[in-house]
Amino acid sequence: MGAAGSKLEKALGDQFPEGERYFGLENFGNTCYCNSVLQALYFCVPFREQLLEYYACHKNGADAEDNLLTCLADLFTQINSQKKKTGVIAPKRFVQRLKKQNELFRSYMHQDAHEFLNFLLNELVDILEKEVQAAKSESETSSPSEKTANGPKNPQANGVKKEPLVTWVHKNFQGILTNETRCLRCETVTARDEAFLDLSLDIEQNSSITSCLKNFSSTETLNAEDKFFCDKCCSLQEAQKRMKIKKPPHILVIHLKRFKYIEQLGRYKKLSYRVVFPVELKLSNTVEDADSEYSLFAVVVHVGSGPNHGHYVSLVKSHNHCPGVLKQYRSRIYFILRKPWCKQQELRKEGFNFTMSTVDGGRKHAVLLCWVFHNKRNKEQCANVMMRTRVCMCHVVDD
Repeated sequence: MGAAGSKLEKALGDQFPEGERYFGLENFGNTCYCNSVLQALYFCVPFREQLLEYYACHKNGADAEDNLLTCLADLFTQINSQKKKTGVIAPKRFVQRLKKQNELFRSYMHQDAHEFLNFLLNELVDILEKEVQAAKSESETSSPSEKTANGPKNPQANGVKKEPLVTWVHKNFQGILTNETRCLRCETVTARDEAFLDLSLDIEQNSSITSCLKNFSSTETLNAEDKFFCDKCCSLQEAQKRMKIKKPPHILVIHLKRFKYIEQLGRYKKLSYRVVFPVELKLSNTVEDADSEYSLFAVVVHVGSGPNHGHYVSLVKSHNHCPGVLKQYRSRIYFILRKPWCKQQELRKEGFNFTMSTVDGGRKHAVLLCWVFHNKRNKEQCANVMMRTRVCMCHVVDD
């Protein structure tokens, strides 16, 4: 590994980003789905900083329970505290905990990166919520006299609805969708809000993220057997339904539905459709706030022709550089690999063009796209906090 790492450092020289680390994650048998998502999350600066802070506050807990959150925090801290600037780390502890936690990931079969991300974020939320509840319970039991004097502390005792806990995972990734249904007879609009951690979008051939978002928020007419029961009319009525983003998240994760079940074939098929995505994304078509803008910082790509085989890689932003393709060496794309999974020619056969000026392969094979929020007022500040770049870095993960 040392040779590849040294060549990367020599290529960047004095321009190597201060305090940054470029480390690959060792593959433990088809764990590329996990590694690629972890790479994207590591280069999500707000999320990384929260994890490092969490580790610093909990590292001295002798009786701390080993869970996915502590394992992930430990992994990110290992990478961040490395003396070397490049290298390979084995996320063995995290992968072992993942397999113990969920039987879906115990086999050596090809897994879905989106399912893993969804499971991981929800699991982190559950762990943080349990820690808050445990801390509250401990605080209440430690002062029984105060509890007796002031009466029972039940927020629902007087009919007041208990507010849900908001963790730092929520603050980073959670947005709110509103499902609006308008009765075509009385014009009454019924709205129902629901939280989301990522958006799953249907895709079409030669489309764009913007068009996919427009389709996501397009109006659907409910008629015939799909009529809507209007509370005001007290009967089934024709209606128009529309999904809108009411509150955009700070970190917007978009999942492209590339694996579609084909009834005639009786199996899932990968849709290698070309979907163009911008570096700067505006959500003006779906959000009332026209200033909602996002900067792309990571893309998780699936290399392969089907859902049950292939390989996941990550394309991530990192400062003003794109290590691995900066000098455009023929084989330098694997600067963080010990054993290349495939040659660059094989990637080109799948439609990849790693000049990174166009990221052609990402357009045809991207499954997860991650943006960080900014608006016109804080765009410059956000650009300094996040990692500015003109192109994406190819941060491949493998053994």
